[in-house]
Amino acid sequence: MLLEVIATNLADAVAADQNGADRIELVTGMLEGGLTPSVGLIERAVGAVSIPINVMVRPHSLSFQYDRFDLQTMIADIRAIRKTGARGIVIGALTKDGRVDTNLLQTLLNEAGDLDVTFHRAFDEARDLQEALETLSGFRQISRILTSGGLAPAPQAVDGIRELSLNASKTHLKILAGHGLKIEGLGGFIQATGVSEVHFGSAVRKDGHVLKPIDPYRMTAVRAVFSDCK
Repeated sequence: MLLEVIATNLADAVAADQNGADRIELVTGMLEGGLTPSVGLIERAVGAVSIPINVMVRPHSLSFQYDRFDLQTMIADIRAIRKTGARGIVIGALTKDGRVDTNLLQTLLNEAGDLDVTFHRAFDEARDLQEALETLSGFRQISRILTSGGLAPAPQAVDGIRELSLNASKTHLKILAGHGLKIEGLGGFIQATGVSEVHFGSAVRKDGHVLKPIDPYRMTAVRAVFSDCK
């Protein structure tokens, strides 16, 4: 099992690295679902940790539809991120009718080069998740899809995530389950869905609060669940 943890500042990144995270998703504005962090934070985080950092590329939280000005911003951000030594990026975009925006996505991937790429939870707002999965399977640069199986928290979509995981296993993609996961019940969720990667934000923070620091005890508890799942 792989554990990805959200970090919003340098202290988060260091704590995630020191307490068992396998990968960091670096963002700002976690209450808004994650936005692009500053170049300064990315550079300092990359220099401070030993695990991969994937950086959110999301210019605003208004929607997952982006105009030409947004695209220009995202291209500039990806170019800057590549210079920092970060391992990857986290991107996503939809059309007005709820399909994956393949044209915009391809433009971003052209800038990404050899960066590791996650398609983020824009996926969960797609009109048809299986259709979106099939579309994304055509982009070899994309490694995984972060999803809760729809708009509800992941524990409420076990059947849907299991189906996505099964279908993804027929492609090069992995399903990264996230949003609403708790340490309690995590083992059963993993076994029921068949996912090999999970994504944690507030549940590994003190008091389970999105704006509090990462809690080493909660991180240890997640790793203990992983050990039990072997």
